[in-house]
Amino acid sequence: MVAPVAASRTLIVVPTYNERDNVEHVARHFLAPIPSAHILFVDDNSPDGTGEILDRLAAADDRLHVLHRPGKLGLGTAYLDGFAWGLARAYDLFFEMDADFSHDPTYLPGMVDLAERDADVVIGSRYVAGGGTRNWGLGRKIISRGGSIYARTILGVSVRDVTAGFVCWRRQALEAIDLAAIKSNGYSFQIEMKYRAILAGLRLVETPIVFVDRRVGQSKMSRRIVAEAMQMVWKLRLRG
Repeated sequence: MVAPVAASRTLIVVPTYNERDNVEHVARHFLAPIPSAHILFVDDNSPDGTGEILDRLAAADDRLHVLHRPGKLGLGTAYLDGFAWGLARAYDLFFEMDADFSHDPTYLPGMVDLAERDADVVIGSRYVAGGGTRNWGLGRKIISRGGSIYARTILGVSVRDVTAGFVCWRRQALEAIDLAAIKSNGYSFQIEMKYRAILAGLRLVETPIVFVDRRVGQSKMSRRIVAEAMQMVWKLRLRG
């Protein structure tokens, strides 16, 4: 029998840097589909005051938590610190989600359902039937899809959206891979995490999502981040 959505202790990890215009909406909308879930905001000492807003929100709702870091340390380490925080507090399911509403929270219950059945890792995929992107320019589409094809080809994996950032991890999955050995800290972080999960023999399931370009603020993607990912793919292949 499939367990109800509320059965698992679910933690949504949301890295933030200069997201003051988004975090209050995130806190409200991300919890609506799964009211029993908790959110951990990992803030990198945002100069726009995001951290102070998060502290105020957390003081008013015990489902909200804030992990303050001393500076801009990167997306990958933000998720790793968030996972470590949640593993120490007995959560069962861990979500990676952006603070810019690119990841639609209405997909959360379905992803939880898949994780509570037989998936170790549930990937919100843009590149399976029913998935896609919205409000993206041609250049970004080429970078994203091309990067995913490039990584899949070099690593020899079947996951279609290997760069996806909307992911649900079971606790046992995070414990099965060596999080302390993760070296990537940008775009390539998502690739390395999935590749390590595959090498560990975990079951990865892709479920379709439509990824919408961020509504507020600017994308943090850069040429340096893409270049790092291209290099890291070869390092992973050689190590593997």
